[in-house]
Amino acid sequence: MTILDSRYEQLIDDLCAEYRPQREWAEGRGFFLIVGHFLVGLAAGAWLFGLIFGDSFSLIGGWLLAGLGGLAHLVNIARPERAFRMMTQARTSWVSRGFWGLLFFMIGGTLYLWALLVPSDGWNAASGLAQAALVLSVIGALILICYMGFVYTSSKGIPFWDSTLHPVLYISYAARGGAAMALLSIAYGTGAGIDQNTLLGLWLAATAICAVLWILEIQGAYASRDESAIRSVHDILAGRLALSFYAGMLVIGLILPAVLVAGIVAPMSATVMGAVGIASVVGDFFMKYASIKAGIYLPLRIN
Repeated sequence: MTILDSRYEQLIDDLCAEYRPQREWAEGRGFFLIVGHFLVGLAAGAWLFGLIFGDSFSLIGGWLLAGLGGLAHLVNIARPERAFRMMTQARTSWVSRGFWGLLFFMIGGTLYLWALLVPSDGWNAASGLAQAALVLSVIGALILICYMGFVYTSSKGIPFWDSTLHPVLYISYAARGGAAMALLSIAYGTGAGIDQNTLLGLWLAATAICAVLWILEIQGAYASRDESAIRSVHDILAGRLALSFYAGMLVIGLILPAVLVAGIVAPMSATVMGAVGIASVVGDFFMKYASIKAGIYLPLRIN
């Protein structure tokens, strides 16, 4: 059986089912969309935290992650020229705004890092052009942080995504990811001068907000009484995505960092903070993977 035959049979099976899981943004090349969204959100958070704490490790890491996220998006859409067509629809499309945000971020971030890391006479981080590039990079980062949640909220055919909490959830995860990258900098980068208590407090606050928002998302799906949304939650909690949820999100992304922060395994140190950062980032990936793959279309009913 060829790949085309397999996909055709899968499509027929989905159309015969009353509740169809979305596959375009989760399987095949669609998996790279999940990777891309994860990377650019993490990149934007890392960039902003790098600016706040004056941490070059987070800035460079954010820039590199954004570049990788852009490549993942290009793999997803298969043909680069499609990206240019998408960018012409910024007035109505959050996807288009996301591409513009990534472009602003990469241009501004490249120029600012150049001035910061390779200064010369008249060209340094304090110069006018570098400051303009910094502003452009921040605008791009803010767009990247915000646009993803609105992309899913605007997908009205998938009730689980159609939640006003989704944009706030993605913003919170970007903050958590940015804090995690700064924690990694303390352990492996240039973050020796970062106030560790302040950073850890920010990470804990972002984690608490993410946890509360997830609970509210699940409660909202049940309260909506929409069978598609309820089935999405069931897939996450007790179905095809349960392993990603419990092992990835809860154990790696929440319980393990909590144990490390509490000092149960070892006293708090730079190495422990780095482990917290790694576990947090891994957990965030599984959050996005589970929430995107859990999307189920409204049923097609012919009266």
